[in-house]
Amino acid sequence: MAKLLYGTEEDLKDFGDESEAKNHFQVKKEVLAQYESSLTGYTEGSIVKGTVVRVTDTDVFVDIRFKSEGIISKQEFKDDLDLAPGKVIDVYLEQVENADGQIILSKQRADFMRVWERIREAFEKEEIVTGTITRRIKGGVVVDLFGIEAFLPGSQIDLRQVPDLDALINQKMDFKVIKVNKIRRNIVVSRRVVLEQERSKMRDEIIDTLEKGQVREGVVKNITDFGAFIDLGGVDGLLHITDMSWGRVNHPSEVVSLGDRVKVVVLDFNEKKERISLGMKQLTKHPWEDVAAKYPEGTKVKGKVVSITDYGVFVELDQGVEGLIHISEMSWTQHVKHPSQLLNQGDEVEAVVLKLDAENEKISLGLKQATPDPWQHIEDEIPVGSKVTGEIRNLAAFGAFIEIKEGVDGLIHVSDMSWTKKINHPSEVLKKGDKVECIVMAIDKEKRRISLSMKHLEDDPWDNVATNFPLGKEVQGKIARLLERGVIVEVEGGLEGFIPTSKLTSDNIRNPAEAFKPGDTVPAAVIEVDGPARKLTLSVTDYFKNKEDAEWKSYLSAHKPQPATLGDVMKLEGE
Repeated sequence: MAKLLYGTEEDLKDFGDESEAKNHFQVKKEVLAQYESSLTGYTEGSIVKGTVVRVTDTDVFVDIRFKSEGIISKQEFKDDLDLAPGKVIDVYLEQVENADGQIILSKQRADFMRVWERIREAFEKEEIVTGTITRRIKGGVVVDLFGIEAFLPGSQIDLRQVPDLDALINQKMDFKVIKVNKIRRNIVVSRRVVLEQERSKMRDEIIDTLEKGQVREGVVKNITDFGAFIDLGGVDGLLHITDMSWGRVNHPSEVVSLGDRVKVVVLDFNEKKERISLGMKQLTKHPWEDVAAKYPEGTKVKGKVVSITDYGVFVELDQGVEGLIHISEMSWTQHVKHPSQLLNQGDEVEAVVLKLDAENEKISLGLKQATPDPWQHIEDEIPVGSKVTGEIRNLAAFGAFIEIKEGVDGLIHVSDMSWTKKINHPSEVLKKGDKVECIVMAIDKEKRRISLSMKHLEDDPWDNVATNFPLGKEVQGKIARLLERGVIVEVEGGLEGFIPTSKLTSDNIRNPAEAFKPGDTVPAAVIEVDGPARKLTLSVTDYFKNKEDAEWKSYLSAHKPQPATLGDVMKLEGE
């Protein structure tokens, strides 16, 4: 038997007779023909209409009137908010039937193919297209362009780096297509190119209309130590630090910040208008215009210390108006070596305007004039001859400084500390912090000096020396100092007398150090008195003239001459 359609002679074994087999295979042939006819009009790589029949959490089932439904991942419909059964959509037929007999469809490829020609034309003609930024991805953001996704690199978003890409999400902007690849469905767009074209156009317009004195708005593009660069819209200008404010500016960042929109005035530019100088302070009135009326001489003012130098401090009275407090005008009483002793930068101070030179923009201020001068009525408060008590503030080689009242010191000279003692240094009788009583001897208001005396608290014992120490009076003296030609001894009343070497002993000595030392007590008789010259001369030998020989010998034995050492000689005081 010949081979039958869709069967063989072996296949006939499953049927009762040949007629039944022929009927079976005929039906099979007709069904296959209907199936093949259903494929007519469906070409792989084409866009066809489909109806959504079912939506799950992961897939969308679409009927394109084929033998089976197509399945599309739901991720391809993420921007479709009204997706529901019955909705008609365009889909891309990727494969009529895969190994599993399943039709392969794509929504995204259909979208891409639908707008591809439009995008390709925009790319070739360098046309501007509008899209919406939808989300961030690595290296940039995604732009919805005619319903399909395009890539916008971070470097192509703006003319400058964008600090916050999230702020651009859902914003509609103009772009240029700079790269296309149909096979990979890759589209790259740029906003920077659009901005550069706009900037170039604006630059040409600005350059054509730029004039000195114009007031323009711009954006702070960059900040340096010497100023800020302002983008005027396609062309940059320099706002120098000295033109930012009439006041003192240490750094441009104190006045402007990156991205600030500021109003400036055109000060100058070169012939090609490539270097443009801008000003900000020129938009306000010069602060020195009415300074004469605002700060007349004698006015008490308040301000902030903005700068400290060796010779004084500068005080800001108003923005752009500074005055100088010279170091000599800082204190009525203190000798200020450096202004930092009294003031620090940032201090708020009160001062008095001493002199105003509006033409040269100079104001001289006085800090001490803001407080009463403690010396103004000093002669009435502490008259000469009055008794005062004060604390020792400082000791010098020539005397001690006493604070009589706040801000007023007086000097006790070493010569005014004692009537009778020779004081080489004030520390021999006083120390810092001591409270002392003294007499005001003299006042020099102009030189701000007051002379004080401790010794004048009591009478001068030399006034009565002739009465208290008549010739021949016997006294006991304690050696205070050794001289080359004698010794100084202290006698009653604190007075000092002089005993010549020849009157100390009968032994032949060249200097007192050979037989005597400080602290020794010797008897003596007064042989000369001169009150006005403050001179009292004594003699040991005259004392023993009327004494027993035994006493004289005992004295000589106690002060037997010894060879003087080098140290003894060096201890001798000059006359």
